[in-house]
Amino acid sequence: MKKVFGLDIGTRSIVGTVGYRENGKFYVLAQRILEHETRAMLEGQIHDIEKVAESIRKVKALLEKDLGEKLSDVCIAAAGRVLRTVTTNVEVRFEGEKDVTRDDVYELSMMGVQKAYEDFYSGEESEMRFYCVGYTVMRYYINGYQMNNPENHKARTLGADLIATFLPDDVVDGLYKAVELAGLKVANLTLEPIAAIQVAIPEKFRLLNLALVDVGAGTSDICITKEGTITAYGMIPVAGDSLTDCIAQNCLVDFDTAEKIKRAIGEQQEITYKDILGLPNTKTAEELLEMVDPVVKEMTRLAADTIRELNGEKAVSAVFVVGGGGILPGYTESLAAQLGLPKERVAIRGREVMQNIVFQAKDARQDSMMVTPIGICYSFYEQNNNFIFVEFNGVRVKLYDNGKLTVGDAAIQSQFPNENLFPKRGDPLTYTVNERTAMTRGSLGEPSEITVNGIHADLGTQLKNGDRVDVISSTKGEEAVQELGKLPEMRGDLKVNVNGQEIRLPKLAEVNGTMQSVYYRVQNGDEILVRDWYTVQEIASYMGLTFSGSVSVNDTPAKQDTRVYDSFSVTWKEGRNPSPRSGDKPKRETVRRERKKPAETSGPAPLAAAAVPPAVDTAQRQEAQAALSAPVVAAAPSAPTAISVVANGRPVTLQGKPAYVYVDIFDYIHFDLTRPAGKGIVTKLNGRPAEYLEEIHSGDVLEIYWE
Repeated sequence: MKKVFGLDIGTRSIVGTVGYRENGKFYVLAQRILEHETRAMLEGQIHDIEKVAESIRKVKALLEKDLGEKLSDVCIAAAGRVLRTVTTNVEVRFEGEKDVTRDDVYELSMMGVQKAYEDFYSGEESEMRFYCVGYTVMRYYINGYQMNNPENHKARTLGADLIATFLPDDVVDGLYKAVELAGLKVANLTLEPIAAIQVAIPEKFRLLNLALVDVGAGTSDICITKEGTITAYGMIPVAGDSLTDCIAQNCLVDFDTAEKIKRAIGEQQEITYKDILGLPNTKTAEELLEMVDPVVKEMTRLAADTIRELNGEKAVSAVFVVGGGGILPGYTESLAAQLGLPKERVAIRGREVMQNIVFQAKDARQDSMMVTPIGICYSFYEQNNNFIFVEFNGVRVKLYDNGKLTVGDAAIQSQFPNENLFPKRGDPLTYTVNERTAMTRGSLGEPSEITVNGIHADLGTQLKNGDRVDVISSTKGEEAVQELGKLPEMRGDLKVNVNGQEIRLPKLAEVNGTMQSVYYRVQNGDEILVRDWYTVQEIASYMGLTFSGSVSVNDTPAKQDTRVYDSFSVTWKEGRNPSPRSGDKPKRETVRRERKKPAETSGPAPLAAAAVPPAVDTAQRQEAQAALSAPVVAAAPSAPTAISVVANGRPVTLQGKPAYVYVDIFDYIHFDLTRPAGKGIVTKLNGRPAEYLEEIHSGDVLEIYWE
């Protein structure tokens, strides 16, 4: 048997109730009522937290004495003049058909509350912070069809219409602080009209279009039912205290005396009192009712207007009134008149709606004032609307407790920047390859470092009340780096048949119209053209030959600028250099098709496929030259020669070949291609821009440097 402790923290009094539910009935074990000694609350909102906390401590102590046991957890209800409601729809789609469980229904409700939060703040322009203090599922849907209780039904989709209510942060915080100062922990928070309707309007009556008006001291709380569900909530900041204020002003008495006079109206024909001057006075109940009649009419007018507004601008079929403020004679008749209803259809609801309440407490009240306090206890069984407090990076954060709160929820509530939770990528590169837009993403930075109570955690770590969460922001990664030779379009070779032998040619690439090395670092906005062809002259230069004689491509006479594509055949008929001398050895280790950077080989750094200099791949070059070892037509070989040039201000002698092209110079100078020092390589020949495959001669002046 789990006992529930409920507190109705009202504007004029605090009502504490302890009981338990069993077999459809609620048993009241203890009940205590204590009025505030001062006006510590106004219009349903706490103004003096310490004084309210002291009153709660007194009620708690009295109940503990009655029960003979300590109380630690308490259920409370919120009221306030600034109430917002949001109606939303939520749906979850399952993977195939499944039996709906209680957890499925609960998670759907929590999704609805979260969506209501999002909808609420998307249209809320106020700087005031609001919290959801209660929700009601209006309708459930299975596969799009309405269902009263979806649990255990088979479903592909599960949906719900849900209404959520919101109150300002200071209202909720004040309640929690007062309860905490009284040595209690909040087990459940609900809204006062949600609590009242648990008792006043049973589910079997909710098919009717009814209104419940809970007239307290500071606020009048309203809710509407129809079609089997609660459809709307509202609140007006006018209630019993307005009547008391009217009596105090007209009778010239203090507030407490005016409150006693008000309560005596329905019980005595004549009320005697002393005013603030100490003079005795006597008023009849009729005189006092006439005195407060304008206030009663204004209260009921506001209530009637709110009922119509919540009910689609029309009156309801009947109204149930609960709470002490509605007991005043004439209130129900005035509200009926304002709504245009027969007076019999606006009625006080008290003991007659408590058929399932068993009062075991001695001298327990069983009137309309007890509907909301008992309903607060009932709400504990219906829904768990609670808040917990955690410390997030040194700041106290309040979280709506759905039973599955995580570090991620705390981060969102504390408005911790989302981008600081996850690793951030460095700046990307955007460029075009063969007229197609391409992008290389930057590297990921380090993820955020999260601890909960000093222990390593992550965003999914669940939280409990009092946890300390510390988050060190994630970092940004390095900006994108893209080497030309590592583009997907640069993969593979062109295979060309030369004099009956297949040779492999690395792909060529132009950047912004200029041939570049595979080690060129792509820049934002670069326009890259990856070529799928060579000219005859470029093939000859790649093979270390001088173009001469008769050449045909695919058995068709060709010129130096004739393009040769993959799988084409090239034939030198005459005037060719058949092959390197048999005793020659490569000057560098073989660089295979993966084209390792020069730093990974034992030889000097070459240029590679993007610019495809003839000396890029010695092995491929030798294969290409060897292709001529079985000539179609014999011809006299050209003898190797030596030439002297000036490269970067120093004399250099090139030897061992019958002819030389510009990139051969890289075999003789040190130029580190593995560590780019600029946007690209500048090549000049005799003061003008040079091509990599351009032939050079003795006396030429070469300049090579990073741009």
